[in-house]
Amino acid sequence: MENKKNIAICGLDCEKCDALLATKNNDDALREKTAQLWSKLNNVPILPEHINCEGCRIDGIKTYYCSTMCDIRKCAVDRGFETCAECREIDSCSKIANVFEHNAEARNNLKNCLCSE
Repeated sequence: MENKKNIAICGLDCEKCDALLATKNNDDALREKTAQLWSKLNNVPILPEHINCEGCRIDGIKTYYCSTMCDIRKCAVDRGFETCAECREIDSCSKIANVFEHNAEARNNLKNCLCSE
């Protein structure tokens, strides 16, 4: 299987993320829509200017939420993991359970792809 740096630490596909799409296309309307949705989903204030990202595991800008507030990303980085697939606790992890609950593709991405370079 080919390497996929566009797969986030949690298994989400960054290429399908509205933050990455808004950044690539300099789309302020999509930034606004995404900020509103993410604020609601995460119960934190997220502003349109926070919606700029080049990918979770790619060097470059990250959304404010992902770079400073994402517990999944913090955990993996602290443990030195490229992705959550490296963690033995993945199936019982309360941090990533919400991602898997709302996006079955994320679990499959971690199981089925070689996510490192």
